Amino acid sequence: MIYNIFIDESCHLEKDGSSIMCIGFIKVPEPNYDDFKTGLLALKAQFKQHAEIKWNQFSRSRIPLYKSFVNYFFTHNLEFKCILVKYKERLGEVDLSRGSHENFYYKMIEFLLKLNQEDSEYKVFLDIINTRGKERLNKIQESLSVTYNDKSPIIDLQHLHSHHNIFFELTDLFVGSVAYSARKLLNEVPVNEAKNEFLSYLEEKSGYSISEGTELWETKFNIIDHQPKQRII
Repeated sequence: MIYNIFIDESCHLEKDGSSIMCIGFIKVPEPNYDDFKTGLLALKAQFKQHAEIKWNQFSRSRIPLYKSFVNYFFTHNLEFKCILVKYKERLGEVDLSRGSHENFYYKMIEFLLKLNQEDSEYKVFLDIINTRGKERLNKIQESLSVTYNDKSPIIDLQHLHSHHNIFFELTDLFVGSVAYSARKLLNEVPVNEAKNEFLSYLEEKSGYSISEGTELWETKFNIIDHQPKQRII
């Protein structure tokens, strides 16, 4: 089986005023790709939403559409997985692989892509977020090559603009929700009742308190809650 994976992130920069970062993906079975794409686009058309769905442009008037996306996700063969890093200011030399914050980003991508289904292959797409895209792709590819001993199940790795694919919009909605939930607890963002309403709906459907993460073995909606440990020097 071939799967398409769409990766997006929130608060991934080292000095962006946030103590958290979140990187996640939506996994789509390739045989279902066209049908699921059509289904999600039909929902946008139903709600007369033509613009790209972005968490940082969250609107109360669009909550019915956001909820319909959640319903579609939980009733179709789609999966979500993310790593939520809390207290990223604690990241030290060991966490950073004796390098930079950028190296930690690669480390998280590598961990996120430790896919364990046998006899499966993956096409991975990352949202274009800056001008260093080619460099990032090369480093991720090098890292995966080492991890899988040159036998990586990832058969394609490339950048796409988020507005070119509906699955990036779904990923952004979920990653943004997870990041908001954590930032709200840390008093980094003001309480937003509309976002809280949507977050409660997502928690109801997933069965988990988003800010606490999920069970490690969860496959449908998986949040890995990572808190860098304070080390004794």
